[in-house]
Amino acid sequence: MKQGAQGSAGTGIPQGPVGPGASGVQEARPDLPWVPPQGGAAGRGRGPGGSAAPTARGEHTHSEQPIPRPRPVVQRASVRGQILDALRTALVSGELTPGAVYSAPALGERFGVSATPVREAMQQLALEGAVEVVPNRGFRVVERGARELAELAEVRALIEVPVMLRLARTVPAERWAELRPLAEATVRAASAGCRATYAESDRTFHRAVLSLCGNDQLVQIADDLHRRAQWPLVTTTRPPAHGHADLIADAAEHTALLDALIAGELEVVRSLVGEHFAAAAASGG
Repeated sequence: MKQGAQGSAGTGIPQGPVGPGASGVQEARPDLPWVPPQGGAAGRGRGPGGSAAPTARGEHTHSEQPIPRPRPVVQRASVRGQILDALRTALVSGELTPGAVYSAPALGERFGVSATPVREAMQQLALEGAVEVVPNRGFRVVERGARELAELAEVRALIEVPVMLRLARTVPAERWAELRPLAEATVRAASAGCRATYAESDRTFHRAVLSLCGNDQLVQIADDLHRRAQWPLVTTTRPPAHGHADLIADAAEHTALLDALIAGELEVVRSLVGEHFAAAAASGG
């Protein structure tokens, strides 16, 4: 049977199929009733004798309200993102103890949300290497030692140092000067003594430097390694004051490196970058 009356404009709902042998003339179908035209809209097909052509089954008429498009669901993703940020902060600060197992329902109650966004956030952290899945129990915070920290720092240096030295020879001073606020933000975060805040500002500065190379894949890989290097060790013998001093020293290297880059002092840049990653191997920055 030939396609009948057209559906409401803009609904995006496909019309009824056109049957075999359709050639622009409505084929008589004694098994289907004739449907009177809705509102006499122009352009509708006509049946035998001038009567209105039948409306195809499942077809919309102009008298029906258009089906509204579903609203995008963003709330759940937003909650998961907030929980993921909160869990990362708890990991960096040591609030979530290495080796301990945490269940999604218990963490959900702690954050005032259901277990679902917590479980999704924990699965993301598992991909990042911060936790591991314990069947029927929850998620265990990964235990890391000094050797793993040193290995991460070595890999980061293999990726970042050549890129920074190449950028030091090619990027103009004014571009480096634009990164000054980011370097100063690491100094403020270190002075405040909040390891989680410093970790975020530290990664932001490094991402901004590496992004000047124009290689998004390199920036993403380096940032992932950097984040892994910031998870706390299983145990630490350093007193809190020494840890705070480490952050301040690390942040000072950011500003010194930026000064050398702006001045075009390549040997100073080479020395500072080497020292920076050596310190990262010992302090987790």
